[in-house]
Amino acid sequence: QVLSLVIPTQLQRVTHQAVHRLFHTRSCLFMALHVVLQAAVFGEYTWEVFMYCWELQFHLLLLLLPYLLLAGNLGCFLLCSRANPGEIMLVLFENRKKCYKSNFLILFLASFSGTVTKSNATSLVKVYAYDGVLFQKGLVCPTCTVEKPARSKHCSVCGTCVHRFDHHCVWVNNCIGASNAGLFLLYLLSLTATAGALAAVTAAFLIHVLLLSDIMHSTYLDAQGQEHPVEIPFLVQHLFLTFPRIVFMLGFVILLTLVLGGYCSFSLYLALTNQTTNEWYKSRRLGGSPHLPSPQDRPLIYKNIYSKGIWKNLKEIFNPPTVLERKKK
Repeated sequence: QVLSLVIPTQLQRVTHQAVHRLFHTRSCLFMALHVVLQAAVFGEYTWEVFMYCWELQFHLLLLLLPYLLLAGNLGCFLLCSRANPGEIMLVLFENRKKCYKSNFLILFLASFSGTVTKSNATSLVKVYAYDGVLFQKGLVCPTCTVEKPARSKHCSVCGTCVHRFDHHCVWVNNCIGASNAGLFLLYLLSLTATAGALAAVTAAFLIHVLLLSDIMHSTYLDAQGQEHPVEIPFLVQHLFLTFPRIVFMLGFVILLTLVLGGYCSFSLYLALTNQTTNEWYKSRRLGGSPHLPSPQDRPLIYKNIYSKGIWKNLKEIFNPPTVLERKKK
């Protein structure tokens, strides 16, 4: 409130619109930033690290490993950003005849793309059971006007309900749901591996430089004229003054590897326990083992009813249950 009195109203309005556009609407800005950062890192790697390592006769396969991982990551990135996450759409047909003719095709496409129409939304409701705590039967999305299947959620950014909703990722500019959760996990793993490979090759190069210079066995004089052996801070400072861009890039990719590694571990935990980020957040917000009043005023204890064991849970991420498979059962 104090800042609102100091900051001009027009600037507040522009800032609010910018924040809303960045984080509450679909925007390609973070995708562009993603590409720019990768281009900058690989540009520096190619221009300096690769060339120096090539002169030092590093193994070619080791030098090419980051590029191979990058190719796989870009493939997962494009597929994940373009894939249908499992949208639950309301489609109105002009007449019943057209609806009946299209019904089989719609069911066939839905089993692969995750997109369903009003005609098979009732079938999608049967894919997952309602746990009665996080997901209640009979609720209708006020925006999409379709019955909400268990594990689904309306994404305000995309403006649609998503089956087995995990979260909306600004970096791929898409929701993560039943149909692209496996792609997103591969995207995370490949991105972490790419950053780790870059960090490993760059660190190996800098260590090799230190070994060749034999600086680690050197000494230096302090302000009092006393002789001391060189320590790690001195070596880092020396490398930064000699290869400033390489050391800066190494620090960035190490930090990125740690952050992505932590997020990958969390995503793998969710996959192995058959939870989504949305479900994990809701259960923790309710206190881990939430006691909620039921319509009969009896307490309900939350329990993850969707876990089927580690291997089946992992299989479901890459091969989610579909309408057609459910009908066969």
